[in-house]
Amino acid sequence: MRKPLRFGALTQTHHTTWEELRQTWRLLQELGYDTAWTFDHFFPIFGDPSGPCLEGWIALTALLMETSRLRAGVLVSGNTYRHPAVLAKMGATLDHISRGRLILGLGAAWYEREHVAYGIPFFTTAERIHRLGEAAHLIKRLWTEPQVTFEGRFYRVQDAYCEPKPVQRPHPPILIGGGGERLTLRVVAEHADYWNTFGSPEDFRRKIAILREHGRAVGRETEEIEVSWAGVLHVTDSASEKAAVLHALAESAGQPVDVIEPTVLVGSVEEICERLRRYLEVGVTHFIGVLRPPFHHPSLRRFAEEVIPIVRAEYARSRT
Repeated sequence: MRKPLRFGALTQTHHTTWEELRQTWRLLQELGYDTAWTFDHFFPIFGDPSGPCLEGWIALTALLMETSRLRAGVLVSGNTYRHPAVLAKMGATLDHISRGRLILGLGAAWYEREHVAYGIPFFTTAERIHRLGEAAHLIKRLWTEPQVTFEGRFYRVQDAYCEPKPVQRPHPPILIGGGGERLTLRVVAEHADYWNTFGSPEDFRRKIAILREHGRAVGRETEEIEVSWAGVLHVTDSASEKAAVLHALAESAGQPVDVIEPTVLVGSVEEICERLRRYLEVGVTHFIGVLRPPFHHPSLRRFAEEVIPIVRAEYARSRT
């Protein structure tokens, strides 16, 4: 199965302003990007935690109204933050507001500090992932059935309605984010239309093989799942600028530069095109650049005007 080739950008909603987000999303649409994303955090996860952080779903709604073509979502919505029945209602409403452009991003949630600060139960890693799978199942039922009664391990609804149904049928695509090989990829195999994680091409090669094994176990052909990469994107011809960006990323992650570098798209047009070819070879077809504020518009423009046409043309030739 040959999937469409798509390019998107995640605008982190901390340490920024509404006007900067608005201008950046308008630029993404102007430049022909396919998807755009916010994130789901309540205070900054990098830098000063007391700084500004706009709520992801409210920002997403307003940004979809600022655009007319971009498909968009939250990358990803932490499942612990909202009851899945409430999230199903939010998603159905936004699919109508956006005229069928929502992608529902879901994840198990990971930021313990945020949970503690807001009094949200954190649970164990395994329980959060099991909750994620049950939530995805319940949301799909609410989006496709007239009335739902459900008694699960973690969630319960009684004679629940979700009207109007989403514009997209049978429902908006569900993207599940995460790379855990034993539990998360099992949830992806069972419930996801799209799967997103980060890592090098070699990481994706290994995880895609494991995803196929989970698919066989649950009786699903996982080739139909769109695989997407997320990571920092920065186009530059300057070796010193590339080194500075990589050093800052390594320092933030607490890892060596040689561990970080294979997982991001930082460098010249030629270097980034070569990295994208390696991702495509292992089955990744959707690339989401993570933009840290202040958003670097020249890099976004160069990627759209110099990188994407080359990669699209090569991908099109490979399909003939």
